[in-house]
Amino acid sequence: MARSRVGVVAVAVAALLGSASVGWWFGGIASRPTPATVIRAIDGDTIVVRTGSDRTETVRLLGIDTPETHDPRKPVQCFGPEAAAYTKRALTGRAVRLELDVEARDKYGRLLAYVYLGDERYNDRLLKLGYARLLVIPPNGSHARTMLHEVIDARAAHLGLWGACEGG
Repeated sequence: MARSRVGVVAVAVAALLGSASVGWWFGGIASRPTPATVIRAIDGDTIVVRTGSDRTETVRLLGIDTPETHDPRKPVQCFGPEAAAYTKRALTGRAVRLELDVEARDKYGRLLAYVYLGDERYNDRLLKLGYARLLVIPPNGSHARTMLHEVIDARAAHLGLWGACEGG
């Protein structure tokens, strides 16, 4: 068991270092959370919110990547519908807080944020339950170390996509 966990850790660390450079480890300084209400879930890692200023924003959850369900260039991926349904059930109509990192928007204009539901960072919940993979894109990585532990544990336990999909 210990050897298996070490192997999982080595694979996770190698993947992160290879894809995101060493900078992911240090991350940025996350902002003070902003209140919002979730209007709808687009998929497992993208939601639409209304902020206190009554402005509507599309939000891409930071630090995670759920399997695709809406990309016209790709087929629906294993465990994508489950991740999308889970986010829809968990967040639609709920009051949340959005915490930004160093870069506030992606190339598509979406707001990039960690989403808090109560005292819990929802991004981490998706990792813990196996609905998402870790995806850290520098300079946004304020919570990368904590999130790495969540995905390692889920993968070792074969939760969610780690048990349902070939190769996770």
